[in-house]
Amino acid sequence: MNRDYERRGIIRGLIWAFFIGLLAAAAHAMDRPNWAFPVADKAQPAAQDDTLPKTLAGSAKSYTQKQIDDLKNPPDWFPDMHPAMPPVVAHGTETLACGSCHLPIGTGHDESAYLAALPAQYIVGQMADFKSGARKGFGNMPAIAHALGDDDVQSAAAYFAALPTRPWVRVVETDTVPKTYVNESNMRVKLPAGGSEPIGSRIIELAEDEAAAIARDPRSGFVAYVPTGSIAKGQTLVTTGGGETTACTACHGANLNGLGATPPIAGRHAGYIVRQLYFFQNGNRSGPSEAMMHNVVARLTNDDMVAIAAYLASRQP
Repeated sequence: MNRDYERRGIIRGLIWAFFIGLLAAAAHAMDRPNWAFPVADKAQPAAQDDTLPKTLAGSAKSYTQKQIDDLKNPPDWFPDMHPAMPPVVAHGTETLACGSCHLPIGTGHDESAYLAALPAQYIVGQMADFKSGARKGFGNMPAIAHALGDDDVQSAAAYFAALPTRPWVRVVETDTVPKTYVNESNMRVKLPAGGSEPIGSRIIELAEDEAAAIARDPRSGFVAYVPTGSIAKGQTLVTTGGGETTACTACHGANLNGLGATPPIAGRHAGYIVRQLYFFQNGNRSGPSEAMMHNVVARLTNDDMVAIAAYLASRQP
């Protein structure tokens, strides 16, 4: 009798611990890091007259800003920097051109993703998850996936997988950052009036050369401002788990440049990394290949995610 009572008590304790764990994970998932989701601010600074053609040093091309912002015909300033683009990357088909957000060299911007050197199998799988609803993305990706045929997905995946990686994000630890807003192209830029503010528990990623980034210059990367101490904390979490998670190196490789179909994560945009960790935690990424990640992120706080992203972005791809 006493044994049965004891056994029932143990079972009740396990069930209670399980639900406490679920509540803790839910509490973390509810804390959406809005700063990591750059969406155009409703109030924009006064527009400047920007109708004259733009040029970049070293390029024979010229484009107006309207042409640069044409998401079906993105600028290709330096065709010699990449292989011939398939139509879906250069001009889109029934939807936007992949090169408009991810750039012809695949490095993208903070508001998009760094696709260069991702395994083709991984890209194809993610597009299938967008199409099925297993991955609920930020921005236009679910609609784009639905509009693309299998041949276009395969050609885009093969193109980006074949591109080399390149250093693209520089990480700076700081206590203050420039005041910013998100422009009509969903790009975070400095306020024209200037000023600074505390960084808090955020990552603020800005172009090294704002005018070049707005022109979609594929030679101009980004600087990710992160809270002081983030890189060291992130290194502990990424390499050992820090008692809160599984070491990223276990699946993504000792150098974090991927293993087989597992994607590389070194040197990628910091804000993108935070978005994906958040999506794994709240269930917006729930495809077949993502099941393991749900346990990995279950106990992470927003500060943990910031630290992990800071360290990963600081690593050379």
